This record gives sequence, structure tokens and C-alpha cells, in this order.
Amino acid sequence: MEQLLRVQNFCVSRDGFGTGEHQSLERPFGHADPGAMFAWAGATASWPNRTDPGGSRGLDDYFTRDFTHNIGAEIMGRNKFGPQRGPWADHDWRGWWGDEPPFHTPVFVMTHHPRPSFTLSDTTFHFVDDDPAAVLATAREAARGKDVRLGGGATTIREFLDAGLVDTLHVAVAPVEIGSGVRLWESPEELLDRFHLEVVPSPSGVTHHLFWRR
Repeated sequence: MEQLLRVQNFCVSRDGFGTGEHQSLERPFGHADPGAMFAWAGATASWPNRTDPGGSRGLDDYFTRDFTHNIGAEIMGRNKFGPQRGPWADHDWRGWWGDEPPFHTPVFVMTHHPRPSFTLSDTTFHFVDDDPAAVLATAREAARGKDVRLGGGATTIREFLDAGLVDTLHVAVAPVEIGSGVRLWESPEELLDRFHLEVVPSPSGVTHHLFWRR
């Protein structure tokens, strides 16, 4: 069975931004409100950080539950891993996620400033300075037959799209506008020369965009 490169549950604003400006340690999404962007997933019964019973079922819950299905490795850009730029000042920063990262697979962080790999719980982070095709080849080998998830951010996703490497995308468009930041697209129609698209609105207010390669 073919190993797919999949974008899953990637959230953008109605005006196409995956994150706002001025990312910092305190504000991973810059001036954008992550609560507004991710409310649809956090309200589901399958949200992994849920501490109380209940939560919504239906379409949003399906996508939340499917996030880890058949995923053997993750690729992400450096800005998803942390707010630092340039050479690492130190190696104390180990990501936004604490001692129990949600990935449970090898993670390949794309950066021009590699650093030693490290493991937290069942997730090992590797730091790679290579082109998208080479990073994908390494991630596929680590995934051991399972699919690879392309986690973002928007700039990294565009790099893999421009290289023709993405097989499927699920983008959740939230009913908010950010106005500036890092943009995934001006319009989803930009991808229609390469992908089929089905648009499915959800009662939560988000609109799920499902793309698969032509």
C-alpha cells in the first residue's frame, strides 16, 4: 500500500492565515486567538486534552479522532516547534507540548540550524536541514509503512505543495479573520489545478476542505 503524505486538521482563518504575527513563547499563534481557530476540535468527544465527559460527536469528532490513524511519522517546520529564530541559543527548549507530546511517532523538524535529536515519552524529535523530498524520504522510512503527517505551519505546507509531494489535505476554515500573519492561501481554488476538492460545512461553524490529488 502506498505511503501517503497527509495534512490533517490544519486550521486557517476565513482570510487564509494559519497563524498571526509576532509569535512568541507566550503566544504560539502570534496575535491570532487559537481558541477561535481550534474551538471546533476542542469541543469534540475525541479531543485528547478533554478532562470532562461529553463533547460533540459527528463530523468534527470524526476528524479529531482520525488525526492519529495510520500515522507513522510527522514533519513540521521550525516555527511549529518553537518561537526561536536563527542559531539555537541553547538546547533547553523542547517544544510547546511538555513531557508528553501528542505525536507518539518520530518527528522531523525542518530547520537550517540542526541540533541533536532528543526523546520525550514516545516521541523522538529529529532536526533536519534538507529539501522537502529528502525529508519526506527519511520520514517515510521512519514511518515503517504507515503514512506521514505534514503538520505545518503554513509555510512548510506550501513548500511541500510546491514540490508536488502532498497527497491529501484536510483544512478546517474557521469563521474568524486574522488580517495578517502567515498565509496558507488567498483562496483554496489555488490548489484546484492539482487537487480535487470537496467542501463540507459543519454545525460548529467551521468549513472542512478536503483535497485529494488529481
